[in-house]
Amino acid sequence: MLTVSNLSLQFGKRTLFDEVNIKFTKGNCYGVIGANGAGKSTFLKILSGEIESTSGSVSIEKGARMAVLKQDHFAYDEFTVLDTVIMGHETMYAVKKELDEIYLKPDFSEADGIRAGELSADFEEMGGWNAESDAAGLLSNLGVIEDLHSKKMSDINTNQKVRVLLAQALFGTPEILLLDEPTNDLDAETILWLEDFLADYKNTVIVVSHDRHFLDAVCTHIADVDRKKIRLFTGNYTFWYESSQLAARQIADKNKKTEQRRKELMEFIQRFSANASKARQATSRKKALEKLNIDQIQPSSRRYPGIIFKQQREIGNQILSVNNLGATADGVTLFSKISFSIERGDKIAFLSKNSLAVTRFFEILAGEIATEEGDFEWGVTTFRSYLPNENNKYFTGEHNLVDWLRQYSEEKDETFIRGFLGRMLFSGEETQKMSNVLSGGEKVRCLLSKIMLEEGNILILDEPTSHLDLESITKFNESLIDFPGNVIFTSHDHQFVQTVANRIIEITPNGIIDRLMTYDDYLTNKDVKALREEMYKQPA
Repeated sequence: MLTVSNLSLQFGKRTLFDEVNIKFTKGNCYGVIGANGAGKSTFLKILSGEIESTSGSVSIEKGARMAVLKQDHFAYDEFTVLDTVIMGHETMYAVKKELDEIYLKPDFSEADGIRAGELSADFEEMGGWNAESDAAGLLSNLGVIEDLHSKKMSDINTNQKVRVLLAQALFGTPEILLLDEPTNDLDAETILWLEDFLADYKNTVIVVSHDRHFLDAVCTHIADVDRKKIRLFTGNYTFWYESSQLAARQIADKNKKTEQRRKELMEFIQRFSANASKARQATSRKKALEKLNIDQIQPSSRRYPGIIFKQQREIGNQILSVNNLGATADGVTLFSKISFSIERGDKIAFLSKNSLAVTRFFEILAGEIATEEGDFEWGVTTFRSYLPNENNKYFTGEHNLVDWLRQYSEEKDETFIRGFLGRMLFSGEETQKMSNVLSGGEKVRCLLSKIMLEEGNILILDEPTSHLDLESITKFNESLIDFPGNVIFTSHDHQFVQTVANRIIEITPNGIIDRLMTYDDYLTNKDVKALREEMYKQPA
């Protein structure tokens, strides 16, 4: 058990946490959620001891080992990949190192033999003799091939380092596992493996993530960081979100009687309990929901943006025709022989093992860069809005937000401009903030204001959920489902792709895989899997 007692944290005059009391128990997975800047990652750092609280305490059950997903990708550059994973169990690694040093002694003494015997017994009790095979298994499951296991960390790329550090945190089944954004830079197959791993995990997991599908798959509880407090709620993210929305609607309906409200809440709990039987954490989640007191269900104080995409005119039948497009980067083929057309109503998720391939493809379609080979043609009725992954060039001038958005609008009236900023939660003094000092999330919210203003009937979105908080992602997701035009997008957010896309196109060095199906069906289709393996072979 991990217990937080009367915890407070202040930075100067700002109070981030005030008298937080919470208990995390064995067998549960807690998803820590909250708006950007609420203190989610900071809270994990307090739990791990990296940051000291202003007051209060964090206590861990005696003998429990805590593991933390490290964020410093260069901390282990002098160690091999396999040793870096084993170092996740610090005590085991220290014993292993001492044993190795003793056995390498040229003047091995009787005292050394006694010490080696003691260490060997400890090593066996910790499962040390299986350490290398266990570490190798974790690495393989996380997509780090065996050829890399003996290499130094300095010799592998950042994407692989992320996976090694995740394996390090998981190694040795720690009693308490702290994971801050563990799905970053992982592909869909690896995330699904991690979901299964954590869903079956017998100890305590505390995770910060913006991936709603991941939170739904692994969490038994939600820890909501809000208004300097942290409150625990039973269930996964979707249960928390829908129950808080239901409670808010009930409170807003002043004419609804107490008994009717109670009946609605009970029906809601029963529906989710039934659905939980299909989830990977079926037993624990279903039991938890069945025992849930409806008094626990309360509205959230969160502010949700008002994202509504309209189209200035309905799109015609001729939308987009792509013919034999190809592109390279540093002599390596990003994609080739790409040909397809778009139909009305298509909302297409573009995938690739190389994210640069999708970004380059979108840049070509958006007219940002010229084609290298092949061509494409947009229909005369199309009006495109583009949300790039890299957006710094939009925010180089010294404009306040009103003036920044005004430059993209035919209507220059300040009240009109403020209305679009207000939908993305920029109000009052915030609209006077300078555009060149915005955070990553604020920049994306500004660009969403711009896109709403443009009223395009084609949306081209490159990793649109990057830097956004869960509230913005949720509303963004809902708005794209309702959008009557066409959407061309890529995203690492599983639920975003699954609920928006009706067509999947995967870009490979040797062409595309184009399927009219959902994301989940695409990931599990055996024919698609076999075709993917073939298509990713580099052309001769």
